[in-house]
Amino acid sequence: MSVTETENTVANVLRTAYQKSVANYWNAEKNDVNLKLGEIDDLYHHHYGLGDYDPSVLEGPAETRERRMIEEMHRLETAQADVLLDHLGEIRPEHRLLDAGSGRGGTSIMANARFGCSVDGVSISQQQVSFANEQAARRRITDKVGFHFRNMLDTGFDTGSRRAIWTNETTMYVDLFELYEEFARLLEYGGRYVCITGCSNDVQGLRSKAVSKIDEHYTCNIHSRSEYFKALSANGLVPIDVVDLTAATVPYWELRARSEVATGIEEAFLTAYKEGSFHYLLIAADRI
Repeated sequence: MSVTETENTVANVLRTAYQKSVANYWNAEKNDVNLKLGEIDDLYHHHYGLGDYDPSVLEGPAETRERRMIEEMHRLETAQADVLLDHLGEIRPEHRLLDAGSGRGGTSIMANARFGCSVDGVSISQQQVSFANEQAARRRITDKVGFHFRNMLDTGFDTGSRRAIWTNETTMYVDLFELYEEFARLLEYGGRYVCITGCSNDVQGLRSKAVSKIDEHYTCNIHSRSEYFKALSANGLVPIDVVDLTAATVPYWELRARSEVATGIEEAFLTAYKEGSFHYLLIAADRI
């Protein structure tokens, strides 16, 4: 039986001190790097970008340069969401999808627009859930897209109810084995899980100083690359596609580092990517 929204109190959604600290971080988060980019077309993301940026955005009148950079970064982050959706497989309007760690709702809204399907987003940030539901209401798609204050480790949704699930830079906040056990329960047989994440390169041993700085900045716990595949395998999720997106995300970070919305973490990301201690991966896995 599904958990009703009224039962989703803070006490039963946020079960540990760490989860409460993460929720507090995202409830208070109002970074321009997320909000100003979303204002471009009213589509708000909480992830990074992919692809080369147009160098011409750095040229032209100084008074409009920052606006051009913001528009270009938003184009790159929307392109990243499109890459994720490209890997979901065949999705039909009757299918139900899950966005685990849905932020302000951008990718869920894009999925509904592309496939015509139903999408539920879950987040432990009540502020983000409210924001995302307002976005769905403004688009008049609340019959198809809804966001819920729920824990992705224990969603309360019905077993086998999802054709596809994705996580977009959210797995670093949870135990992977516990997470993928829940996803395996939710997915129908043959269903698809897609993950885009940053992970430490354990071929090099322990995490680097740059990766540790990223952890501290986002109150997260970045997993090693090998841990993803161990946890997937342990829960009947078989990788069908693995794409190294590291080189493709570096231009986004280089442009962001030059913008007024930089948060100070850009150097750590660029250092980690370029020294090889951090990878940006897409993993698509099927439920068997």
